[in-house]
Amino acid sequence: MSKPRKPKGRPISGWLILDKPVDFGSTEAVGKIKWLFNAQKAGHAGTLDPLASGMLPIALGDATKTVPYVMDGRKIYEFTVTWGEERSTDDLEGEVTQSSAQRPSEEAIRALLPDYTGVINQIPPQFSAIKIAGERAYDLAREGETVEIPSREVEVHRLTLLKCEADRAFFEVECGKGTYVRSLARDFGRELGCYGHISELRRSYVAPFAEEMMVPLAELVALEAIEDKDERLAALDAFLVDTAEALSALPQLRITEDQAHRLRMGNSIIVRGRDAPVAEPEAVALSGNKLVAIGEIASGEFHPRRVFN
Repeated sequence: MSKPRKPKGRPISGWLILDKPVDFGSTEAVGKIKWLFNAQKAGHAGTLDPLASGMLPIALGDATKTVPYVMDGRKIYEFTVTWGEERSTDDLEGEVTQSSAQRPSEEAIRALLPDYTGVINQIPPQFSAIKIAGERAYDLAREGETVEIPSREVEVHRLTLLKCEADRAFFEVECGKGTYVRSLARDFGRELGCYGHISELRRSYVAPFAEEMMVPLAELVALEAIEDKDERLAALDAFLVDTAEALSALPQLRITEDQAHRLRMGNSIIVRGRDAPVAEPEAVALSGNKLVAIGEIASGEFHPRRVFN
């Protein structure tokens, strides 16, 4: 019987808050970071289109278990809508499908914004990762098919017009999971009767990671010049954010090392103490500053669901 293969790379865990450059895909970015850090496992929390720049949180190792919590977080984008053309991809990359010589006034744009704030119905772009009958919409669109994508509810917490120019307008939006900024641009243009598409897009925030945590890719790539491998990896590791940072919004339970051992074995532990929570559908168990488990507190016990090494 053959032995199971040993995973390639280091069993390193943590978050790298990448400042993704334009013309670099999210999957390509994950592959580059995994290779640079010589990590066994890597994944990202929310795709950024190649033409978009900004915050792309990348999870390494055990941090990949916390990706869903970051995916659900609020996001902030700065974006530019260029008027006069609607495009197949709803951004600069696509072919022009509609055009108009009309241009909207600043007053007309401002009057539009309340209709796109709060819980709204939105149809994702034809070129999106939405699955239609088991196929990705962008795969069908590349084959020339136009598919009917059902609308869905998304939440826009804040939408601000930053500046207006003759042919374009600059916005900032704070939104929830699943919001397509490209759809906002498309719908603005249609409602204003002038058509529009995204010409610039930058993500500056993905909860709970702050903008100042971002690390430019070029800064990481520059460290390849360090010849000593251990020295190079240590320099890279200094940019990692602790895995537990992704779970800062959840209630925290401080436990002993003995309790941590029980949880790692998959066993529940009794929650004691005057200030201990009675019930929580989701909470984090920490031993010192180390993340041990995510689980539920019920009937005076912490029941682990995801355990961290």
